[in-house]
Amino acid sequence: MAYLIRTTRRFSAAHQLRLYDGSLEPVHGHNWRVTVSVSAEQLDAIGVVMDFHELERLVDGIVQPMHNRHLNELPAFVDLNPSAENVAGYVAQTLQLPTGISLRTVEVWETDDNSAVIEPDRGN
Repeated sequence: MAYLIRTTRRFSAAHQLRLYDGSLEPVHGHNWRVTVSVSAEQLDAIGVVMDFHELERLVDGIVQPMHNRHLNELPAFVDLNPSAENVAGYVAQTLQLPTGISLRTVEVWETDDNSAVIEPDRGN
């Protein structure tokens, strides 16, 4: 049995997707939401997976530099299309968790109706 916790953080940013024909869509912005789920096989000495505030701090360290920015201009997205899928992948690859804590999912919402999810440990 695994215990799972999640936190949701928010940032506002603009982006332009590179389309299949190589053109760029018009610049537009979103109020993005990033939900990170982590797990542990056992609870720690005080009965938690990890401190929620520590998880928030770790995720904020990744998403806050994107706040009020044009994602295409950030080093992570100069050569990588700043899609919701790639933002989720960037968060997953950048997040450094404490020993014994596993990343389960990163879900990135561009709108209330549209999100992308990455499951790093799936291996498929």
